[in-house]
Amino acid sequence: MTERSMQEPTLLLLTALADAPRHGYALIQEIAAISDGRVKMRTGTLYGALDRLLTQGLIEVAAEEVVDGRARRTYALTDVGRGALATEAERLRAVATEAERRLSVAVSSPRVRGAFA
Repeated sequence: MTERSMQEPTLLLLTALADAPRHGYALIQEIAAISDGRVKMRTGTLYGALDRLLTQGLIEVAAEEVVDGRARRTYALTDVGRGALATEAERLRAVATEAERRLSVAVSSPRVRGAFA
């Protein structure tokens, strides 16, 4: 039995942490950039997901500091999280490659071309 694919918020969070540790607000901005503005993660969703990823060992708290009187945690990807992200990226790449292959076959097939005429 294979593992379930990652939900998009998890994939985006791990991707946002893949190149550098980030704090919550920076993660929200990075996710918006990665998704080309399509995903605007809300604060409650973000911190719920971060707590879940911490529990799963996919991320860790890299630093804690007080900025303008408020606590700020910076999160980083763990080795386990890096492996999970790499596995998911490979799974997505394989699916995309197969989709492209099938689309190219479908376009060249007279039976399929006629179906759209």
